[in-house]
Amino acid sequence: MDTCRIPANASKCSGNTMECFMVLSTQAQKISIGILCGLFGTMCVFENSLVLYLIFSSPGTRKKPSYLFIGSLALADILASIIFVCSFVNFHVFNEAGFSKEVFLLQLGGVSTSFSASLSSLLLTALDRYISISRPSEYKLLMTRKRAWTALAVLWVTCATIACLPLLGWNCCVLDSACSELFPFVDDNYLSGWICFVMVLLGCIVYAYAHVLWRARQHVAYMEKHQAQAGKQNTRMRMDVMLAKTLVMVLAVLMLCWSPVLVLMIYSIFARLSAHLRKVFAFCSTLCLLNSMVNPIIYALRSKELFSSLRRVFSHCRRQLKAPEESPEAESTHKSSVIET
Repeated sequence: MDTCRIPANASKCSGNTMECFMVLSTQAQKISIGILCGLFGTMCVFENSLVLYLIFSSPGTRKKPSYLFIGSLALADILASIIFVCSFVNFHVFNEAGFSKEVFLLQLGGVSTSFSASLSSLLLTALDRYISISRPSEYKLLMTRKRAWTALAVLWVTCATIACLPLLGWNCCVLDSACSELFPFVDDNYLSGWICFVMVLLGCIVYAYAHVLWRARQHVAYMEKHQAQAGKQNTRMRMDVMLAKTLVMVLAVLMLCWSPVLVLMIYSIFARLSAHLRKVFAFCSTLCLLNSMVNPIIYALRSKELFSSLRRVFSHCRRQLKAPEESPEAESTHKSSVIET
């Protein structure tokens, strides 16, 4: 087992640095974490898989850059849920610490990549709406499928590179520096840099949404003033306003779910965390799964195209279930069974 400098408040640990971060002390806490992770993780994988199917099974949605970004968000949430739940439950609930530093940092990098890609995909979605509303006449020229795929490639490569830095050597064992009190082997300076990266993403998202809301409010005022004029322009404006409201809901959920985690991360850099706060951080971490679970629900309820696709899928499944019952073979089989009886 690799050893390095343990947190000051973990001095009571028995020398195994991994055990110092297993903060759940009672069986009730472990069961609670296990239930939360199992419920949120399962729902998140199911819902986001459904969103991906709805997007890429319909030619009308899979060709639009905005839905490519939403698909990237759904994919990132699926990966984050699977990797986070497996590694988090294995570590905190089953107290498995028999893996090496490299394996742990690889798992942490997977979680960091997925959640960062989720947040970055949300930023691309916000920028897509920003361009659509601020420069509607040039939108199709500026936001092409090729540029959308290029932006997604840059997004995932950037997130993966940043997340793999501890595995490549930026960790407190290699540098012999102060380790984070929240994550084994993670250097405090790296954690500070990752937090800054996330805060920049959030700042850009807030700015883009603020502009989208301002333009959406102008559109609403315009529609009220020219209510007699019915046409494609007003229809497009209503769609923009609807999407703006959807994105604001997503951002509100994002901030509510991520704020406790980020606040505790920032606090751990400047002050010593108590055992109670470290337990609080473990439970707050499950809110990131809640965010990934809520996002597809918002899309299904607020996106007219995805909701229509979902209704078509349910209708098709209903017809498939009724078909065997109404088929001549099923009827003859039923009659035969009655005669035999």
